[in-house]
Amino acid sequence: MAGHKQRQWVKPQSAPNSDINVTPLVDVVLVLLIIFMVVTPLLEKDIEVRVPETEVENTPPPENPDQLVVQLDEAGKIKINAEQMASQDDYVTRLKRMLAAKPKEERIVFFMATDKTNYGSLVTALDGAKAAGAFVLGMATEDLPQGAVVPGAEGDAAPVSPDAPAPPPAP
Repeated sequence: MAGHKQRQWVKPQSAPNSDINVTPLVDVVLVLLIIFMVVTPLLEKDIEVRVPETEVENTPPPENPDQLVVQLDEAGKIKINAEQMASQDDYVTRLKRMLAAKPKEERIVFFMATDKTNYGSLVTALDGAKAAGAFVLGMATEDLPQGAVVPGAEGDAAPVSPDAPAPPPAP
């Protein structure tokens, strides 16, 4: 039987294998774990925040005539104390001159914005103050009491608390 071809036997069909191969799954999970372990420390960013003390005082803080208060309205107009600024550049230049006269620790700027003020214009004003050399930026979270005077406003009188007695009439 020299010319006889050898027959190859085909294995009969068996039932499908339903076992899950977990090796690739474990490999992928370990690679993701390593990626997150490397990237997570890079994402941490610290923002310095000074939290006010929890002690409540009923007396209004003393008014500082050198205090800088930046007011923003809903139209995006900026006032430093009571002085209207023509543009963002004028605002930064004026604030830079005002802050240059103070020591670094006293370069404090407070911001008052109405509820309808555009968030972008507020952030721009905050950035401008930081560029002008402000050391501390403060945000007024409550409206000024009725009768309070912003430093630099006409009259430049001391602020009046709503609970304070009325001043005596001028002679």
